[in-house]
Amino acid sequence: MIPLLERIAKALETLSGDHRPRIDLDAADAFVWHPSPPVLQPVPKVSRIDLPLLHGIDRARDTLIDNTRRFSHGFPANNALLWGARGMGKSSLVKATHAAIAAEAIDGGYPALKLIEIHREDIETLPSLLGFLRERPEQTILFCDDLSFDGGDTSYKSLKAALDGGIEGRPDNVIFYATSNRRHLLPRDMIENERSTAINPSEAVQEKVSLSDRFGLWLGFHNCSQDQYLQMIRGYFDHFGITDKDETWRADALEWSTTRGARSGRVAWQYVQDYAGRNGVRLS
Repeated sequence: MIPLLERIAKALETLSGDHRPRIDLDAADAFVWHPSPPVLQPVPKVSRIDLPLLHGIDRARDTLIDNTRRFSHGFPANNALLWGARGMGKSSLVKATHAAIAAEAIDGGYPALKLIEIHREDIETLPSLLGFLRERPEQTILFCDDLSFDGGDTSYKSLKAALDGGIEGRPDNVIFYATSNRRHLLPRDMIENERSTAINPSEAVQEKVSLSDRFGLWLGFHNCSQDQYLQMIRGYFDHFGITDKDETWRADALEWSTTRGARSGRVAWQYVQDYAGRNGVRLS
């Protein structure tokens, strides 16, 4: 009878329009937000790498760690926009930083630090999510990967109001981290179109670029040098115990980056996977 009664209860909830979010922040350290129906889906195992493996981004790494640590300890901290070259570890840094500071919070007796990913297409539901988290005891990082807006997309206004400017403001226990290839999140042609068609071009442009101003931290990521690229691969080799006495991998790695047309952390990791696969090495 119990399964039958549970089915009946769920059916009645659906008919009554009860769409209260199912939130159990004790279920995991990381979640994905799904707005319809509103639910936080636990992520048992987050796809991330350790902080020591992130090379060539020392300044951005130290700044984000310090900002996250202050937030975790209950002190004022800023929303952060990680922008710049693709494949240079922007999203990896956010996830690795969360793992490191969350472990510190547990050891130091601070409130739990949670990571919630919100997809770009769900940005309009951000105010609802903030309302759910406002009364929670946990400190929460809201993370949006590859955030950008195209012409005709007005959902950026919801993000502006949620981050800074709404009547309630951002909850003290929530901070917003986003990654993007664009510093101003909007394409140049969208800004230029506003400039050419508006009665007051200056005001129109200010409206578009003001979104980035909601982020107190702008952390830039740039293409790495050849030495940094090789250092990244060496770091992976040391981490996974891969040895190459003849060091033949260096020339091979440079050729790999040439065929990809770029040098970045992502290209370095792709080479390591290819090298390990060709040489029968398991990466664990």
